[in-house]
Amino acid sequence: MVVPQWVIEKKRDGGVLEADDIRAFIEGYTTGVIPDYQMAALAMAIFFQGMTPEETAALTDAMMRSGDCLSFEGWPRPTADKHSTGGIGDKLSMVIGPLAASAGLAVPKISGRGLGITGGTLDKLESIPGYSTQLSIPEFQRVVAEVGCSITGQTASLAPADKKLYALRDVTGTVPSIPLITASIMSKKLAAGADTLVFDVKCGRAAFMQTLDDARELARSLLQVGGALGRHMGALITDMTQPLGRAVGNAVEVAEAIETLKGGGPADTRMLMIELTALMCERAGVIADRATARRELFERLDDGRALDVFRRMVEAHGGDACVIDDPLRLPQPGAVVEVPAPRDGIVADVDARQVGRVVLQLGGGRTTTDDVIDPAAGVDRLVQAGETVARGQPLMRLLACDAARAEALLQEAAVAVQLSETAPAGRKLVIEETVPHNGE
Repeated sequence: MVVPQWVIEKKRDGGVLEADDIRAFIEGYTTGVIPDYQMAALAMAIFFQGMTPEETAALTDAMMRSGDCLSFEGWPRPTADKHSTGGIGDKLSMVIGPLAASAGLAVPKISGRGLGITGGTLDKLESIPGYSTQLSIPEFQRVVAEVGCSITGQTASLAPADKKLYALRDVTGTVPSIPLITASIMSKKLAAGADTLVFDVKCGRAAFMQTLDDARELARSLLQVGGALGRHMGALITDMTQPLGRAVGNAVEVAEAIETLKGGGPADTRMLMIELTALMCERAGVIADRATARRELFERLDDGRALDVFRRMVEAHGGDACVIDDPLRLPQPGAVVEVPAPRDGIVADVDARQVGRVVLQLGGGRTTTDDVIDPAAGVDRLVQAGETVARGQPLMRLLACDAARAEALLQEAAVAVQLSETAPAGRKLVIEETVPHNGE
């Protein structure tokens, strides 16, 4: 029997916790035997003292096993998933899942909602009329089996310890802890059952990990834990100083995702989609090497196979797949207001964080879990660094419920774009790849 205060004191004093003690503590917290104040004390001790990779793996395993764990053992396809640490304009989950499925992977994706600036993947998909993000576990597994990909929300039975601990961390100042972040992300991903996990760790002013050192630390921690628990792992550290793509919002990002699956879309979105999906295919073993994977993935975009998977996924979730051929069936804004360039110049920088703030004020994000998102709100036709603009030319369009709301944000939107007389250095979207420590 674990004595909670002894565990807390040991970690407070810099000791290394036994796996059995971690498991018993998390079990006690999940069932209500251990109260919030003792879990908060342990979280704070971890925040200050850290955890060894072995401790973090034990914590992740305990949180994963606090509820149901899905299994796809014996399936004809390898299972894989991608997770992003979040960013402005990041609609990659909607395109990577169908693309990976078209290449022979099964993609069981448990996703979440956005809190802070813009909506999450579930918010975006729910802008498709009829799309259900609340599938039961049997329904979820059926869609993955039939279509190859399903994106749904977390059920109460998957990693319930994480749901409790996440809420507690938010109010106790213990969110920015690498071991706690790792355990939170990995427990949900492992419970969803994928054998291969690839991570897009964002880095920059609009990312949770704003420095490269912090991004590297998180990437290494994720790979160590996943490897210790028997998964094939990979990670890219990618830039999030500027928005990804030209659209930020919910319905408008769905429209851009569809455009990308049709073989178009912004170059940065298309490139990062290919790189992450190629890494998934390589690590899962369905395509021998990265170069071959890139080539074959482009073929699946160009011949419509990836788009077909997306169409069938939308239909399987009860959504209106006609939005693929007619994006005007997606929620439309009450007003569209252009943001004019104040002068001639070359776009030197687009501040992703500032763009995100504008989208939030337009109604495209939430600051509390009770906030209601306007699915039509956001920005589109956003300029990108290196482009030349003339005075009066639109820097972006604001999509809002009414013109007054958009016009009130014109100045805030304009300052997100920095103009210069000279072209900026080229953007390095993929900063580096993090290799699993075991050399897999």
